[in-house]
Amino acid sequence: MDLGLKGKVALVAASTKGLGKATAAALASEGAEVIINGRDRQNINDAAEEIKSRTGQSPFTVQADVTKAEDIDRMFDEIAARFGTVQILVTNAGGPPAGGFDDFTDDQWMSAVELNLMSTVRLIRKAAPFMKKERWGRIVNIVSLTVKQPIDNLLLSNSVRTSIIGLAKSISKDLARDNVLVNNIAPYYVSTKRIDYLMEQPATRLGITKEVAMKNIVNEIPLGRLGTPEEFGNLVTFLCSDKNSYLTGSTIQFDGGAYKGIF
Repeated sequence: MDLGLKGKVALVAASTKGLGKATAAALASEGAEVIINGRDRQNINDAAEEIKSRTGQSPFTVQADVTKAEDIDRMFDEIAARFGTVQILVTNAGGPPAGGFDDFTDDQWMSAVELNLMSTVRLIRKAAPFMKKERWGRIVNIVSLTVKQPIDNLLLSNSVRTSIIGLAKSISKDLARDNVLVNNIAPYYVSTKRIDYLMEQPATRLGITKEVAMKNIVNEIPLGRLGTPEEFGNLVTFLCSDKNSYLTGSTIQFDGGAYKGIF
């Protein structure tokens, strides 16, 4: 199936590892002109080489920290100079630390807001004018299943990432008139390196091994396994494509059926 992505300019934020890198690779495999970014130059170079070896496409790379407004401004200056536009934006950032209500100071709360909410706000603010001018665009926000079903000991993620859903739903109506679609994907546990860190918290709290903690998580997933980054990238790629021409303002869980709600 031709997804209509060949030559489309796609920025995937925080894309040197995990879900971001898998998404960038999936878009590149469909012929998109992909931009990847991260804070560490070596990680960026390694990710670019991996994506090129997997897809035959060389991504454009920018070293930038999405928690810093000045870095986002500079990144878009570099992208505009190279491509003249951004047609696809995948917002993404690392997850905030695990913990409960008594574990975080005001500064840590504000860091989570900068990391997840404000990075999304600033990225969309810079990308949307290009999309509105062309009367075509796709924005996908990578959030977490915590926006639909709070996860124990992930208070910051439960709280801050939910605000992205409110943001996306609010702006999707205004951007729809310019054929710019805005959606969110809410992954549960996926087999990335972050999963090892996330298993440390319940293992310590419950006095079990990380392997047992992982088994407990998998037992909650009807499909009986974690999702893969490649499967996740495929879903994002569809939402970013011409084949998605009507879905906007939605939040789709990527969870193997683990979400227990109806809506």
